[in-house]
Amino acid sequence: MDTDGSHQIIKSAVPLKELYHYSTTLRSMTQGRGMHRQKFSHYDEVPKEVADKIISEYEKSRHGEE
Repeated sequence: MDTDGSHQIIKSAVPLKELYHYSTTLRSMTQGRGMHRQKFSHYDEVPKEVADKIISEYEKSRHGEE
């Protein structure tokens, strides 16, 4: 954690999916004073169990189209 005057700066790496409601939650926790910025860092491999679920759902949707 860094500081900039009276501000605290927290830097972290978070999956994009986890940031869906982050802005609202942060503002709620900081009485409207918190701000956040996001910047793309990198792609990463999806865990096997998540990949299996995505593939299964895709295959189910493809069978429904035929």
